[in-house]
Amino acid sequence: MFNEAQLYSPVTRSGAGDVTVHLSDEHPGVHDPDYRARRNAIAAQALDYTPGNPVPRVEYTAEEQEVWRIVSAELARKHRKYACAEVLEASARLALPEDHIPQLDEVSAALTPLTGFSYVPAAGLVPLREFFGSFADRIFHSTQYIRHHSAPLYTPEPDAVHEIIGHANQIASPRFAAIYETVGAAVARLSTDTALKFLADVFWFSLEFGVVRERGEIRCYGAGLLSSYGEIEEFRHADLRPLDVVAMGTATYDITHYQPVLYCAESVSEIEDVIGTFFATMDDDTPLRAAAHSH
Repeated sequence: MFNEAQLYSPVTRSGAGDVTVHLSDEHPGVHDPDYRARRNAIAAQALDYTPGNPVPRVEYTAEEQEVWRIVSAELARKHRKYACAEVLEASARLALPEDHIPQLDEVSAALTPLTGFSYVPAAGLVPLREFFGSFADRIFHSTQYIRHHSAPLYTPEPDAVHEIIGHANQIASPRFAAIYETVGAAVARLSTDTALKFLADVFWFSLEFGVVRERGEIRCYGAGLLSSYGEIEEFRHADLRPLDVVAMGTATYDITHYQPVLYCAESVSEIEDVIGTFFATMDDDTPLRAAAHSH
């Protein structure tokens, strides 16, 4: 299974219909019964969602809104310093609210006119084929819960901050949105889990943790970096390597630590040429050819 699955807290529904989010023992909210009940309720709403129906709204608490305000302000400062121009321009057009957590329909209302993408709710981990495959229809599956208030600048799992401040600001760029769509089209061509994992790993090292050189500076475009208060300060210290889809698709990595190796593009055009072309042309035999290539 793709590494990112380790990140999401498992969600189960009992025979009686009760929904439970299983937080890890290290999760900042694991010993907070109010937070746990909240997470269960938000997950239940997402599980009950049917495509085509209105997206469920979450009535966020004052505490949750305060977490969003803190993280938004801190990340906005980091973005001005570290994000690439393409993301900054897209982010300015999208103009996400910093004073409250946007509902997913609010994100879609701002995003759809820019790139045709819309957001739908996810209770937790969405199966890879469905998550990446939906990009072909310009749909993004997003969690709606927010990290625990005791640690506003840290989360052990992708929350609304990651999905919205990370991905929506990236997808607001027509150039990045087009690459997402090629990812979705690729998934439709893939039948093996091996090929799907290869695609997911290249996505991880590009659209989640990609960096690009701009005017002699290393800047980030990956959603995982854009949404991580800690890691956005660290990525310049990584071992930066040129774009190499074979290396990206076959690398072993630990997602629970800052990434020691990152792949750096020389421009957004190079991301389109190398990563975009890879997704546009990959097939089930890609991992086999990669293995042959690396020997």
